[in-house]
Amino acid sequence: MKTYGLIGFPLSHSFSAGYFKKKFEKEGIVDSQYLNFEIPSIEKVLEVIKSNPELQGINVTIPYKEQVLPYLDKLDDAAKEIGAVNTIKIFRKGDEILLKGYNTDVYGFKETLKPLLKNFHHKALILGTGGAAKAVEYVLKNIGLEVLYISRNPENENERSYSELNETAIRNFPVIVNSSPLGMYPNIDACPEIPYDFVNENNLLYDLIYNPAETLFLKKGREKGALTQNGLAMLELQAEKAYEIWTSDEYQF
Repeated sequence: MKTYGLIGFPLSHSFSAGYFKKKFEKEGIVDSQYLNFEIPSIEKVLEVIKSNPELQGINVTIPYKEQVLPYLDKLDDAAKEIGAVNTIKIFRKGDEILLKGYNTDVYGFKETLKPLLKNFHHKALILGTGGAAKAVEYVLKNIGLEVLYISRNPENENERSYSELNETAIRNFPVIVNSSPLGMYPNIDACPEIPYDFVNENNLLYDLIYNPAETLFLKKGREKGALTQNGLAMLELQAEKAYEIWTSDEYQF
């Protein structure tokens, strides 16, 4: 049985296993399964791979997209530039196991964001600074948007604190992307502390979270007239790209 899976902690929020189950059923793929591997620390990743010899590839989610890098033998160019991985292809040659990392978040985010952008969407705020944020930054910069990080603990000149956000910031940076886990199931009453009173119809609020379908962040934005987008379509597109990487001979070590 060809096996694919997901590592992260926790995984109670994830729709990935359900998505692949439906995909396999719909496409008549009877020799494959997708499993969750909820590991309490990234050190367990090699144990998961070695103890599951049928494992062909894994997705990586919070909080391991950056922490997994030292365990990989090679990165594709985009993953190397971003510094974060959400997809790993496993190459087995006898007793040798080689791991190559990719970032399919880039594909999923870019393809779902581009149709939403208006001609005045030149600047973006990224809420959070983790591995998902790096993929977001990579896409935004590559399509020509200026980027500013918002962090609870700013560490450099390209990061600002939430307390520094004001009306000018919300108006000058109309695209606001939440890459943090704030508001993710089961903590659905939480949201990033931005000044929602200044959000209007010129803003685009994009949340990488897909569970719940409408986070409090998106709800507050919608109520102010902003265009909103959750992360479900991004999840589906990145999942399809991951499956292509795992199963296509085009992606070699």
